[in-house]
Amino acid sequence: MTFWNRPAIWKPFLLIAGYLAFYVAVGQLIGLLFGDRIDTGNLLADPSSIFLALVLPIAIGAAALLVFTWRAGWLREVFGPQPIHGRAWMWIGPALVALAIAGHVGATDWGNWTGTEIALIAVLGLCIGVVEELATRGLAVKMLRDADHGERFVAVVSSLVFALMHSINLLSGMKLATVASTVGYTFCFGVCMYLVMRVTGTLWAAIVLHGLTDPTTFLSTGGIDQAVDTAGARGWSALTGIATIGLMLFAVVAVFLIRNQPPAAAQATRHQPPAGKHEAYD
Repeated sequence: MTFWNRPAIWKPFLLIAGYLAFYVAVGQLIGLLFGDRIDTGNLLADPSSIFLALVLPIAIGAAALLVFTWRAGWLREVFGPQPIHGRAWMWIGPALVALAIAGHVGATDWGNWTGTEIALIAVLGLCIGVVEELATRGLAVKMLRDADHGERFVAVVSSLVFALMHSINLLSGMKLATVASTVGYTFCFGVCMYLVMRVTGTLWAAIVLHGLTDPTTFLSTGGIDQAVDTAGARGWSALTGIATIGLMLFAVVAVFLIRNQPPAAAQATRHQPPAGKHEAYD
């Protein structure tokens, strides 16, 4: 813990690499023990595959990250109120994410899923939200802020860490072009999740929105890491496509709008506001 409490820009990358190695090892062990109950051709094919191949490994990963955060003494800092407030324009990020979620819900053919499958996929989404937001918007952001980096730097690097997490899909045989497009999208999604955390003042909001995004995507597309096809899309699917494209464009612009204010300076300013005024900080 002494090692992790010494700030350095490369430590978030080391933490994520360590987590991914742990996650892959857990998945391999589960595969060895219960491989005959997992449909490797379609992990969402039945409740057994969903639980053993998807829910259980990431639930164990979530527990490991929570234990790490607790042992480091960072639980209150990571899950507590954000030290730096957001601006009103940042609400565009969560609004676009919410629109995409609504589109996925409306486009889902609910008759294709059993109640048990839907419940397990919902739990999977919650676990994904906890793991990925805690790792990147929680731990990575804290480490970068502790190293006195400005908020634009924090937003970009934590989103890059989040995007690179998804390069692990190469190990499952996913095509390089698909992984590259996934990494690009997840970087933009990561920027929006950073804005969610900033404008709401809590990591929990990002966990909830992220925890709704993945399961609704799985249910509407019928697969893991399936791209949203906007060509000829209508109705709810069109809404999802528009929101997704808007999210990516907005994230690129948002990077340049975030003020690169160091966290120490922001907190000092917060404690000494102009008389009679309440300031919001970037």
